[in-house]
Amino acid sequence: MQIIEVNTKKDFERFIDFAWEIYKNDKNWVPPLKTEIKNLLDEKKNPFWEHAEKKLFLLYDNEKLVGRIAGIIDKNYIKFQNEKAGFFGFFEVFDNEKYAKILLDSVKKWLLTHQKFKDIKIMYGPINPSTNDEMGLFYDGQDGSPMLMMPYNPKYYINLLEKVGLKKAKDLYAYILDYDFVEIKKLQIIKEKLAKKFLEKNVVIRTINMKKIKEEINFALDVYNNAWDKNWGFVPWTKKEFYNIADMLKRLADPRLILFLEIARKPAGMLIVVPDYNQVLKKLNGRLNIFKFLWFKRNINQARLMILGVKKEFRKQGFEGLLYLNAAQNVKETGFKYFEFSWILEDNVLTQRAAEMMGGKLYRKYRVYKMEF
Repeated sequence: MQIIEVNTKKDFERFIDFAWEIYKNDKNWVPPLKTEIKNLLDEKKNPFWEHAEKKLFLLYDNEKLVGRIAGIIDKNYIKFQNEKAGFFGFFEVFDNEKYAKILLDSVKKWLLTHQKFKDIKIMYGPINPSTNDEMGLFYDGQDGSPMLMMPYNPKYYINLLEKVGLKKAKDLYAYILDYDFVEIKKLQIIKEKLAKKFLEKNVVIRTINMKKIKEEINFALDVYNNAWDKNWGFVPWTKKEFYNIADMLKRLADPRLILFLEIARKPAGMLIVVPDYNQVLKKLNGRLNIFKFLWFKRNINQARLMILGVKKEFRKQGFEGLLYLNAAQNVKETGFKYFEFSWILEDNVLTQRAAEMMGGKLYRKYRVYKMEF
């Protein structure tokens, strides 16, 4: 067996393409757009790499490619969380404990011998490539394809990681809501009661104004870096990063499903629901065909609530519920049948209760692993 570092364009292409080898017979896998994965890993195109470093590895057995992995160090994570930690990500491998161990040991060695970052104490993963991106393994729950920007993997990955010594760091929950069982009239009554309650506080919930997109992005960044401040694993977005992700989302999002909360005309919260474009990506096999994209886009019947946050000073006053109820009504108007709340930290009981209040059911669990050195 031979482990090599990815240093050439040819090796980089192999690194990207290897996922198709792992999932070629898996009907639930959603092939990502190859250009998007390349951009995600490109130091010139993804501003995340302005404060992070990576090392990509390929594993061969008798000249056959059998696994891949990335080692990642995020300076902003270390600084903000005050934890000397590294990540592993983009982990794909055939079902072989030796292969998994060699891949993870390669990242571990890179982390421990890095010249700039001394005394790395722990490794988390899979994280692809940051805690603001795709995290964890699909660990338990209902089978099927994942929703947009949620992970998916063969079930044997769990066994491999646990056999080579990785432990649970944190579980992430996903709730599903079926609109056939949502009573919109009841939601409207609750919404009206909450709206009356907050009328005197000059509370406004509005949809995004796409004509003033720069101002709206700054609004969202202000809320995001305040509202998620104390979350496990949180790292504030830089302005460049946020503009980068916002550029992608504005091409995908439905303006009716991006809600902003203002209190006394100041940013206080936001909620972002994105149509599940994985239903389209599944038909494209990694390559963007605009005609196919537009054709299959018409059949999207579900959406993912991927961001919900209220600034610290306005929490536990019912504003989260008001955002949820407005979103539920708007999603219903768009015609989507299913609505996923994800992800929610396993110890975030308040948000779990809010999802359940809306009729959501816990249907999938994802796990982030750790290895302490």
